[in-house]
Amino acid sequence: MRKRENDVTDKRKIILRLKTGGILAAFLSAAVVFAVMIQMEKNVLTQYEKGPIYTAVSRIPKGQLITEENYEKYFELRQLDSSCIPPFGIRSLDQINGLAAKTDIDQGVLLTQGMFDALDEVLGSMERPVIAGFKAEDLYQVVSGVLRGGDRVSIYAVKEDSVLLVWDNVYVQQVFDASGAVITGEDTSTPAQRINVYLDQKDVERFYGELAAGSLRVVKNVDG
Repeated sequence: MRKRENDVTDKRKIILRLKTGGILAAFLSAAVVFAVMIQMEKNVLTQYEKGPIYTAVSRIPKGQLITEENYEKYFELRQLDSSCIPPFGIRSLDQINGLAAKTDIDQGVLLTQGMFDALDEVLGSMERPVIAGFKAEDLYQVVSGVLRGGDRVSIYAVKEDSVLLVWDNVYVQQVFDASGAVITGEDTSTPAQRINVYLDQKDVERFYGELAAGSLRVVKNVDG
């Protein structure tokens, strides 16, 4: 009897051990599955993390200078999936001031640094940059009035027997009509009769001297 009782007891112990081992194995499997699911969730959430990016809230005309006063007219901060944000996207206010659009930018476009000229870069090679203005008494002198802010021009001096390139890649700061009203980049028909350009102060005397002599001609750089 005793042997039979011992055999039953041993069998119960074995069964108990098997059950305990099964429970532990099931628990470990569940823990592994849970950890994998947590990691997968993290990966999915990482893919959809939000980040800031400025977009064009309205059309930005070529040459439009962005300042603290007008940036809200053209720039809008949005939160998008990080995967949608370009590597050189404009993401903070300190990237905005002093930018000028290289080309017309449509409403809704994600804005990047490459779409703009930084005014500091435009003026960086000048010892003392100034704005020089002049009137176009003869529209032939200024490409028949088609210039707009942000354009790049080359200025030539025409002599009796020669044509000399005097200033290259000059940045047009702003243009005006005959009454002095600003012509925006959106206006493609009004002739520009007064033009402001950036020059180095050391070049101003020669510029106005050549202008008074009627020898200056302007060529628009079509890729500028």
